[in-house]
Amino acid sequence: MMTNRRLALLSLTAIAALGLGGCATSLSLPPTEVLRYHLDAPIPRGTVAVQPVTGNGDAPASLEFKTYAAAVEGELLKNGYTLPAQGRQADFIAAVSFTRTTELGPQRRSPFTLGIGGGSYSGGRGGGLGLGGGVGIPFGGAKQSNVLIAELSVTIKQRTDMSPIWEGRAQGVSEIKGANEQAGKLATALFTGFPGESGRTITVK
Repeated sequence: MMTNRRLALLSLTAIAALGLGGCATSLSLPPTEVLRYHLDAPIPRGTVAVQPVTGNGDAPASLEFKTYAAAVEGELLKNGYTLPAQGRQADFIAAVSFTRTTELGPQRRSPFTLGIGGGSYSGGRGGGLGLGGGVGIPFGGAKQSNVLIAELSVTIKQRTDMSPIWEGRAQGVSEIKGANEQAGKLATALFTGFPGESGRTITVK
């Protein structure tokens, strides 16, 4: 028969093993970071058409672009915009671009170039405006795990002169591999509290 002392030691060993197992499989990821800029006046509403940013390589016919475009369109409709009638031009254009890369270790975010304010918020390679510092994902102690870093940028422009009235970018780190889930997550974060506080970086879990 086991003594009470031996039973207690076995119980502690089992608990420790469970704890180590949890540490080995869990991955603590940072929340999505969002930055928006807009004009001081109330953001006008109207009909909107979602299009790719010219020259960004996102072909309108690509399945991945359609996934991100649909997520953005859904959020715009939730925030007071409507779709134009067939054969009619939209009042506004929502220009969409995105990137999805798998990375390992600390990352440097790309600069966020904005058109509002005459380019005063543009960031250069050597500095400028970004969405924060590097992203390091610890996994299993000192090791680091491959993670998906995805970024979604949207600029709402007036069709008449293509001047921007609102711009935003959301960047998230996740283990999500499917574009559907990632696009929805980023679009929801980007339009949280739309139009948002201009020039302020927020985090959305």
